Amino acid sequence: MRKFFENETDYRLYWEELVELERNAEKNFHLEEIIKLTGKEREKRGRAILELKAKYVGEIIGEFYLYRFFREDFPEHQINVGDIVLVSKKHPLKDGIEGTVFEKGKNFLTVAFSSLLPKGKKWRIDLFVNDITFKRMLGSLEFFEKGYSFFNSEIVLGKKKPEVSEEDIEEFFNKNLNKYQREAVKKALATKELFLIHGPPGTGKTTTLIEVILQSLKKGEKVLATADSNTAVDNIVEGLIRFNVNVVRIGHPARLKKELLDISIDAKAIGHPKYSEIKKIDKKLNKLLSLQEHYLKPTPSRRRGLTDNQIFKYAKSGKSIRGQSVKNLKSMAEWLRLQREIKKLREQKRRIEEEIIEDILINAEVICTTNSSAGSEFLMEKYFDTLFIDEASQSTEPSCLIPLIKAKKVVMAGDHKQLPPTVLHPLAKGLMFTMFERFIEIYPKNSYMLKLQYRMNEVINRFPSDKFYNGELISADEVKNRKLSDIVEINQSSPITDDTPIVFIDTLGEFKEERKKASQSIYNPKEANVVKKIVEKLKNLGINPDDIGIITPYKDHEEYLKSLIPDIEIKTVDGFQGREKEVIIISLVRSNPAENIGFLDDLRRLNVALTRAKRKLIIVGDSKTLSTNSVYKEFINYIKEKGRYITIKEVN
Repeated sequence: MRKFFENETDYRLYWEELVELERNAEKNFHLEEIIKLTGKEREKRGRAILELKAKYVGEIIGEFYLYRFFREDFPEHQINVGDIVLVSKKHPLKDGIEGTVFEKGKNFLTVAFSSLLPKGKKWRIDLFVNDITFKRMLGSLEFFEKGYSFFNSEIVLGKKKPEVSEEDIEEFFNKNLNKYQREAVKKALATKELFLIHGPPGTGKTTTLIEVILQSLKKGEKVLATADSNTAVDNIVEGLIRFNVNVVRIGHPARLKKELLDISIDAKAIGHPKYSEIKKIDKKLNKLLSLQEHYLKPTPSRRRGLTDNQIFKYAKSGKSIRGQSVKNLKSMAEWLRLQREIKKLREQKRRIEEEIIEDILINAEVICTTNSSAGSEFLMEKYFDTLFIDEASQSTEPSCLIPLIKAKKVVMAGDHKQLPPTVLHPLAKGLMFTMFERFIEIYPKNSYMLKLQYRMNEVINRFPSDKFYNGELISADEVKNRKLSDIVEINQSSPITDDTPIVFIDTLGEFKEERKKASQSIYNPKEANVVKKIVEKLKNLGINPDDIGIITPYKDHEEYLKSLIPDIEIKTVDGFQGREKEVIIISLVRSNPAENIGFLDDLRRLNVALTRAKRKLIIVGDSKTLSTNSVYKEFINYIKEKGRYITIKEVN
């Protein structure tokens, strides 16, 4: 894990190698999934679309051929503009042709190919690799190396300590901020180049970040706010809208929250005064396109080597040429004349669209987008006074670099004690050491930890606080005594249904983990049945199923639990990061004679799982296997002291 770099070239070479490794690993992930899963299973996961019709729609730059793929009931999917896809008739790995997504619509995808497709009635599209983000990462690394970074490159390399100073604030926009949040806001505003807000679970780091944004706007700054995921970006947008900030959200409308569509750049463009001109042009275009259908399109077979000018010339002279009749020549000439008018109108439309977008972006107080989309053409030559990156501890360094090079100052919020970004390639694990974590280690004076949490009962909070946050994470008065009886009438006959905040159910090594054929994951059917019984007991109390969450470290166990318990939210630890529920059940799965706990050894995973529950946390696992790790052993002893330890025999 590199903390310091010699120069910009050293920096680019180090990260470029890791990005390329991960890019290839993602490609291999899709290859393996295509081999193992049926087309229908892959479509369910949003990485394939089946039963598509195709229509040839033209060329771009004379090198690529465009085809539009469509069907009536177009499913939800993860395929985006710029992605590499495999298009096939029968099997993607046997007859698949690689293409790049050129356009994405509600019921279609337009894909660019380097050669014409063979004939076929039904097609399948498979996501092969989400390449656009990797390209933008690599592009930003190149820009950084060439000295095009607006942000101080010496700070990025670890060679210059950013300045630290103090600033007082006359008035806070959010009157409910606690003293730690206020302190973080003051420090973030006073810092000229870099500040890191360390926000443990439930401490309101996004709330704090929004206050810093509002204070920065008051100073007249131009602001860009990003995060790695669309959900995190939408959370920033929602926070800013409450204070009537003029926000523009850049991103594909299909990926935004429906409630936020009106502040998307697309919706703002439609509402712009100049948009009426676009409507007029569209009307003319449709008329010309409709008219053009009545004439012959000069395809290569019809042209027979004739240029546009030659077609016009012979059509005007009334002479047939190369076996083409005068009638056909005149029809093709008219098609070409209409095409020139269509081209002019499209260019005019593009100019007006650019003017509209420019006007919207200039007048926006805050532009919000994902890290990747900060590298889109919308923001190609846009620069900012301050950049805000939320969930920065879940973004790889090259991902953060995309927006970073566009701003003089950056304020990041995150928690490096929770899960890092997911990295597929074993040799690319350096990407898990994020820019947030690297900066917090080399520039500790430019960071501040929020210490008051508003989520958990104090008994649930105390262990992660001591183990991961030096005992500094304290519970707000209004949550520290939260209990189940505040929301339902409890049943005192069992610790599962009484007010005990934290319960460990020991499976005593009687339920062995299992592995499906050809799967890397594991599951534990008998342990899953215990979880089902726990859920039934909680529901019988009258707890709303929406208030219960089940967390497990393993994907196969998640799938198995979902088949048993249909009405409860069940996710892996990664899927629950950033979430909370009144009651959380953790099913730890591992139980084997070798007492191997696998990737449960990553204690950040444990931290995330333990800090999702508000009132009650129930853990199911084999204490013997788990206790091979000293932290899990400590945790079980903590529950014996502060909560309740029971065995599976006491669940029935």
